[in-house]
Amino acid sequence: MLSKSRIAQRVVESILNRQLRPGERLGEQELADLFEVSRTLVREALMQLQARGFVEVRPRSGWYVVEPSFEEARETYAARRVIEPGMLRDAGKPLQAVIRKLRQHVADERKAIATADAGERSVMLADFHVCLAECLGNRFLTSAMVDLSARTTLVSALYQSTAAAQESNDDHAQIVAALAKGDTGRAEELMRAHIDTLAARLDASLARRGNPKDRLRAALAPREG
Repeated sequence: MLSKSRIAQRVVESILNRQLRPGERLGEQELADLFEVSRTLVREALMQLQARGFVEVRPRSGWYVVEPSFEEARETYAARRVIEPGMLRDAGKPLQAVIRKLRQHVADERKAIATADAGERSVMLADFHVCLAECLGNRFLTSAMVDLSARTTLVSALYQSTAAAQESNDDHAQIVAALAKGDTGRAEELMRAHIDTLAARLDASLARRGNPKDRLRAALAPREG
């Protein structure tokens, strides 16, 4: 029988894979039937995820995958801007085995981008940051990056287009190249710029969406002629 932690992990993995979307309902009984466990265990797993900010409970309605607000989206990237460059600052010169693994990951990202599978592309690009934390050997940062990557996936599903995937892949390749040279200062600088670019796309996305009242006015305004 699955533990509540494993059930929670499966839900996070589904978020990373974009199989679960922001605002999607998570029925306790449906999950209990799927995992062949009690509703009590499912509820405990969902409460664990609620504490981590992935799901929410709505009165008289049930459990749902969270839909991050624009401000929460910005805060997610602000947290990453603090954590990830600092992680690289203390990296030293990674072993060649680590560099090979990171280069392989970047190559796998390119393959995913070429297939035009939005879900796989999103997973691979987000997982680079988890892979980087794993390779640098800090399990606490790895756990934090899993959570931040999942929340970033929710954010991108709501606020970002997938048009800039290749740019992100190129950024990752440059970060790995700097690490291979032992230039952690450059890697840190590149990571900060990469995260700033991702955060800036949130503003661009909001500008494209425009004000909801303006969109409604434009849609329903009387037409001439």
